[in-house]
Amino acid sequence: MRVVLLGTAAGGGFPQWNCACALCAAARDGKLPSRTRECVAVAGNARDWWLLNASPDIRTQLTATPALWPGPGARDTPVRGVLLTDAEPHHVTGLAELRGAAALKVYAPRPVLAALTPARAVLDRYAPWDWSDSLAEGGFVLAGGLVVTAHPMGAKPPTYLPPRPADDRWVTAYRIEDLATGGALVYAPGVAAWSDTLDEMLTTADCAVLDGTFFTAEEAGTAARAGTGRPGLEHLPVSGPGGSLTALARHPGVRRIYTHLNNTNPLLDESSAARAQVNGAGVQVLMDGAEFVV
Repeated sequence: MRVVLLGTAAGGGFPQWNCACALCAAARDGKLPSRTRECVAVAGNARDWWLLNASPDIRTQLTATPALWPGPGARDTPVRGVLLTDAEPHHVTGLAELRGAAALKVYAPRPVLAALTPARAVLDRYAPWDWSDSLAEGGFVLAGGLVVTAHPMGAKPPTYLPPRPADDRWVTAYRIEDLATGGALVYAPGVAAWSDTLDEMLTTADCAVLDGTFFTAEEAGTAARAGTGRPGLEHLPVSGPGGSLTALARHPGVRRIYTHLNNTNPLLDESSAARAQVNGAGVQVLMDGAEFVV
């Protein structure tokens, strides 16, 4: 399975347009590399590519990745569809850029599909798409020889929706396995609290691309307290006794990569003590465009 990290930043991108923090200032000065918003592409062969989330930067990301260029026909594309982990704007607004692509397939949990009802009506006027429940029992198979199972990871709906009953299907993670080789990728850019489910997924994985949004709980303010699992908690911090880095130490045989980096995160600076700590634990922080095989 080929994997391309099309983008690795959180919802504001890096630098964030309205932020003058030291990290964003360094990026504007060219001292740190800029990053587009988080999105991944996977393929079990060289012809059928699937997007994991649809970033607002998707046009730039597709243009920068030759494997995803159109052809051989004038309107042919190797992009077969999108797997959504949630309904957050920076994960779904890129769908508008893909409008008009014939026979695209979009997989998402039912609450996400419902939240996207107005957008679906608009997009289907350009070209009808197939919208499917990613949490359907038994998982699903993608063109190119990939089999996928989705797993609930969080109960927080996007802020733009009115209050509604709790539902743990708002945020999901995917396990994607190459049927030809048995290689398995876990993709979880949103993790509110570490769970037994995530441990089980990593036990049978070769690589994991995981939520690295905040290095410390303080970055996220009072809502981000590691391990509380409260509905208001969106991202488990990397550091601290309840952080994801501690949990990842239980899976040393898995290639582990942090993504969805917030503009406040010192991991954006490869010379930082935070990056040294993560590297020392055997966990990677890669740049946009990084490609590897699982």
